Amino acid sequence: MADPDGPAPDAAPEALDPNRSGLRDPERAARSLAALALVFEALALLMAIVPMRMILDDPAPATIAIVVLVVLCIALSGMAKRPWVWPAGAVLQLAVVACWPLHWSLGVAGIVFALVWAYCWSVKRQLAKPPKR
Repeated sequence: MADPDGPAPDAAPEALDPNRSGLRDPERAARSLAALALVFEALALLMAIVPMRMILDDPAPATIAIVVLVVLCIALSGMAKRPWVWPAGAVLQLAVVACWPLHWSLGVAGIVFALVWAYCWSVKRQLAKPPKR
């Protein structure tokens, strides 16, 4: 007959792994965070197209660069399961910062999203470590 108070303390069916974080799948959480950050970056870059077309005398180079960066952001967010996405995302952030000559606001956006990407990478490293108990 089963004990109504639950199993005995010494009869734990699954022992908690002390080397895991409290999340069920920490790698998936880090990948989801990275994909979400890349999607938000793509949206922010898409919203930059209209102001660039109004501000710049020749908006074609900026528009082309922004569209290419948006496509790369979306492609990388879709491939977040691949381990090479993390360094590729860092290169993407450098590419956005490199758009500074087109307009300074693109460079500032690149710096902001580079900081977001660095934060995502630090979260990934923290989730890979065993938890402090």
